[in-house]
Amino acid sequence: MPQERSAGAIVFHRKDGKIEYLLLHYEAGHWEFPRGNIEKGENEQETARREIKEETGITDITFIDGFKEKSEWFYRREGKTVHKEATYFLAETKQKDVAISFEHVDHAWLPLDEAIEKVTFKNAKEILRKADAFLRKRV
Repeated sequence: MPQERSAGAIVFHRKDGKIEYLLLHYEAGHWEFPRGNIEKGENEQETARREIKEETGITDITFIDGFKEKSEWFYRREGKTVHKEATYFLAETKQKDVAISFEHVDHAWLPLDEAIEKVTFKNAKEILRKADAFLRKRV
């Protein structure tokens, strides 16, 4: 069975002491976090940093040490079942302006409750909840 590995991040910024999370609206219709396939020679954090830059234009990010979550699922491509694994980090930015890539149709900075509501997939909602709980323990 074909395997794919990707990496990305739950990107957030603080606004007036409150946390807002960045969600991207993909052309396929779902809302999720910036992520993409790991390229040869890259580690997971390098991939996450590159994908954030390519998909949002954000270059000012700081990874939050200690947070790393994995998610996996299966999908069909060209009649074959593909096993996909994604690793997510937590990254803070002070850069609020977003320049979305051709892969996306919109973006939103949202507080936790609204972000949970908008995120499409159950596994992504759970990772967002874990990221938020991790952040709140650190504040």
